[in-house]
Amino acid sequence: MIKNRQAWLAILAGAAGGAVAIGVMEFWAARSAMPVMAVPFATSIVLVLGSPEVEAAQPRALIGGHLLASLVGLVLLHLAGPQPWVAALAVGLAMVAMHVTRTFHPPAGIDPLLIVVNNMPWSFLVLPVAAGALALAMFAYVWHLAVRRFDWPVRWW
Repeated sequence: MIKNRQAWLAILAGAAGGAVAIGVMEFWAARSAMPVMAVPFATSIVLVLGSPEVEAAQPRALIGGHLLASLVGLVLLHLAGPQPWVAALAVGLAMVAMHVTRTFHPPAGIDPLLIVVNNMPWSFLVLPVAAGALALAMFAYVWHLAVRRFDWPVRWW
């Protein structure tokens, strides 16, 4: 049981930020006619706003992980097609690539799966992936400073 008042306030501020960020994500998904289930940021929002101090929640991992995992998915999709085995291979290779580049962000592991299964175009890398990851990083920066009074990120790169 959490007894520290400051810890409770941090948890509640992170949860409120998560709710706001999910609401904004759903709003933009509806406006762009992209199904919200195709936008790969729900678990990233939970991680970055709920556990902002962990390595996987830092901008390098958040942005780099999503970009790299999506790129792996797109390359394999265009080399081998939208097959279940391609989706599985893409997720595995994305995990390796994120570890090797120090951009490991577990929520980005869904990106190659979404890309291959839904046969996404190359433009998916720019919108929603790059734009969404950058927007989430900026949102988290402002939210943590303004609401949580928490200096995020621990490091930018």
